[in-house]
Amino acid sequence: MGMVELENVTKVYRMGKLGVYALNGVSLSIREGEMVAIMGPSGSGKSTLMHIIGCLDKPTSGRYVFNGADISRLSDNRLAEMRSKELGFVFQEFNLLPRANALANVELPIVYGGGGRRRQHALDALERVGLKHRARHKPSELSGGEQQRVAIARALVNNPAILLADEPTGNLDSASTSEILSIFHQLHRDGITVVMVTHEAEIGAQAERIITLRDGRIVSQ
Repeated sequence: MGMVELENVTKVYRMGKLGVYALNGVSLSIREGEMVAIMGPSGSGKSTLMHIIGCLDKPTSGRYVFNGADISRLSDNRLAEMRSKELGFVFQEFNLLPRANALANVELPIVYGGGGRRRQHALDALERVGLKHRARHKPSELSGGEQQRVAIARALVNNPAILLADEPTGNLDSASTSEILSIFHQLHRDGITVVMVTHEAEIGAQAERIITLRDGRIVSQ
């Protein structure tokens, strides 16, 4: 069994009396340590799939098992704990607190999760992405690529089992994109499961496996 197991998952959004299928019968498995890209055109359901894998949303029907746990049977508190400690998130928008420096931004998940030694763990995470020397700088003093590296450090600070990245290079120039992809490759070599959502073929080609969605269904993997 993989780390991520989805069986016939659907996600339906209600618009008045109409039901719109964002996902329609999706089944897939992602093994521990894989680097996977989820691709597809706009509206294909790839971000919805990412949100379900990350326990940010629940399927309308079907079954989702993460690390052997049936997600539908977990309490809201347990799901919140999983999102804090077992899942790391990176988004296209960096979502950094503008008045906090890089170190304080990276410390946030530890603060919310109640962990100890937060300063050292945050510095270690910044070092992992090559930004320990910029720890005292605020987001406005960092380039776009550096801000995304801070966001990656924040996602890594609690040592998650899986890193979920939704269009992580969408706002970056080509040089910063290469830096971010290099970090993802290193994390993959370190044994972290990496799942990227992207609409860019050259980004998807960096992964070991590409899962392609169209109209809420997997058309290839």
